[in-house]
Amino acid sequence: MRTRHLFGALALASLAALLFAYALEYIGGLMPCPLCIFQRVAMFALFVVSLVGWLHNPAVAGRAIYGGLAVLAGGAGAAIAARHVWLIHLPPDQVPACGPGLDYLVQVMPLSDVMATVLRGDASCATVKASFLGLSLPAWTLAVFGVLTLFAIVGLIRGPAPGR
Repeated sequence: MRTRHLFGALALASLAALLFAYALEYIGGLMPCPLCIFQRVAMFALFVVSLVGWLHNPAVAGRAIYGGLAVLAGGAGAAIAARHVWLIHLPPDQVPACGPGLDYLVQVMPLSDVMATVLRGDASCATVKASFLGLSLPAWTLAVFGVLTLFAIVGLIRGPAPGR
C-alpha cells in the first residue's frame, strides 16, 4: 500500500469515527462523559496526523514520523478507551463517586490535575449509556483504536510501496 493511501485511509476512518461520535451526541442526544471527550481528542489527533501525512505524502523519514505520531495518538486513545471499559466492569461498590463536570475542572485546576482526575474516572464514566451487538460504546471505541493503531504499525513495518 502506498504511503499516501495509508494515511488517507487512517484519516477517513478516524474522521468517520469522530462524525459518528458527534452524531450520537447531537442527533441521538447521548452526552459524552469526560473519558469519552478524551477519546475524541485522541481520535482527532489521529485524524490530524493522518491528514497531514496524506497531504504531505512523505518519503521514508516523514513516513516514520507521521506513522509514529499516528501510533502514539491511536495508542493513547486505546489506553483511554481501555480504562473506560475497565471502569464499566468494576463492581458497583468500587466505582468512584461522581465528580464535577469537565468544564468546571478546566476552570479551577491545572491541566495536569484535570487529566489525572478525568483518567481516574467516576460514576458517569462507569455507566453504559448505549451498546451495539452486546458491546458498550467504549468497547467499540477501543476496537476501532486498536484496528487503526495496528494499521499504522503495519504500514510502518511494511515500508513504502514503489511510488510511495
